[in-house]
Amino acid sequence: MALIHLNLPKSVAKALRLPANSPKRQQIKVLKKLLKKARFTEFGQRYRFDEILFSKHAGKKFQELVPASNYSKIYKDWWHRTLEGVPDVCWPDKIKYYALSSGTSEAASKYIPITKDLLRGNRIVMVKQLLSLRTYEDIPFSAVSKGWLMIGGSTSLQKGRGYYAGDLSGITAKKVPFWFTPFYKPGKKIARETDWAKKLEEIVEEAPNWDIGFIVGVPAWIQLCMEKIIERYKVQTIHDIWPNLAFFVHGGVSFEPYKKGFEKLLAKPLTYIETYLASEGFIAYQDRQHAKGMRLVTNEHIFLEFVPFTDSNFDGEGNMIDNPEALMIHEVEEGKDYALLLSTAAGAWRYLIGDTIRFTDKERCEIVITGRTKHYLSLVGEHLSVENMTRAVQLASEELNISIPEFTVAGVPHGNFFAHQWYVACDDQANADILRDKIDNYLKQLNDDYAVERRSALKDISVKVLREEVFFKFMGSLGKVGGQHKFPRVLKGKMLQDWQAFITKE
Repeated sequence: MALIHLNLPKSVAKALRLPANSPKRQQIKVLKKLLKKARFTEFGQRYRFDEILFSKHAGKKFQELVPASNYSKIYKDWWHRTLEGVPDVCWPDKIKYYALSSGTSEAASKYIPITKDLLRGNRIVMVKQLLSLRTYEDIPFSAVSKGWLMIGGSTSLQKGRGYYAGDLSGITAKKVPFWFTPFYKPGKKIARETDWAKKLEEIVEEAPNWDIGFIVGVPAWIQLCMEKIIERYKVQTIHDIWPNLAFFVHGGVSFEPYKKGFEKLLAKPLTYIETYLASEGFIAYQDRQHAKGMRLVTNEHIFLEFVPFTDSNFDGEGNMIDNPEALMIHEVEEGKDYALLLSTAAGAWRYLIGDTIRFTDKERCEIVITGRTKHYLSLVGEHLSVENMTRAVQLASEELNISIPEFTVAGVPHGNFFAHQWYVACDDQANADILRDKIDNYLKQLNDDYAVERRSALKDISVKVLREEVFFKFMGSLGKVGGQHKFPRVLKGKMLQDWQAFITKE
């Protein structure tokens, strides 16, 4: 029956109550493709990939035999050997490229393996996203044939012993297909520049010579770039320089805090397209206009699992327990937060990426990113997510008619109890006490646990308003400027100490 079903029209399949394009079926197919490719690697032999492939229930057998892991564990046990040039460890052949990723909470760089298979899958997803633009209404398709300004990491990679390492955006740009080269800006010469300030200046210098239709990048750095162009050429908006600019492709952080300040720089609305492209792979993308979420990539190069983000699977610091409960795509529910485990075409196996997501539409496999496993505050049971924080800041800024493009929060002692210390970036006139009350009240409305704890052990919150440039300068002091670097929404440990020392000097 399964063989017959593969060739059935959707209408016939529906009449026979057979799932057409079932995400579960797609995901099992992807898993088997990954297992077959890696069956003769050391990892595949250790965890009996052949046995999983012959199992009737490959997904469950895979979860039973292969342990879930975070970066520290898989690097210590496996990936470190690939950096020494050992082939066939977790993926066939030698690993020639690594994406350097420190996330937003750890100082030491992570080396994430990048393979031809992974990059090929990423490119296929990118093309699918472009094709999905056909369903959008009233958009200027002429802009698609204009320049694409992609502001990411440097394509100048660090050379190791038999490998190269750098930003994923830099690796991707270095391997831009020949047919895309005429559209790609800022071009290979500027893209190689490692000094972010110098790269930005070169982009500003060349800006009038380009006809840009798309801009791609992290909102904070794109906004800074546009502000510098507008200032340099003494124009009113970015459309005075790039009249055909129509699309902004963004990802990594919520765009809402940036939107107000961003749109001050425009003469006409842009079409915003959200993507979920991590160092580990292209995970999801917005494939229809005005969608609340992004569609997960279920049929290419990533097998996805979902760990309920609950106290039974994660400790108070956001660390995943051994052998957590993990669900496959057909087992999830809408409205619940999950941490993502990825198995990819680069030798990541049941790997905790660190992001938390929520399904907004299970049938369409659409999700929103709600935060990070370690970027939430629960000092006394308030369970405050990045999503809660972002929404409260957005509502407060709209009510007060101010722009807050960046913020971060820390948990601090308050006598025998606790408090939240907020730091917000705002170049408008803002009263910290009024802002504090607004954010506090909105959080109480958004999060019942927070409301309860504000009457109990969470004794106070305070807000310190800083200039936006302070946030940029701090990231610069850490060497984290441009590219894919985002300011952490929650500060803990050494980074909190460094931040507090930094703003004391400012």
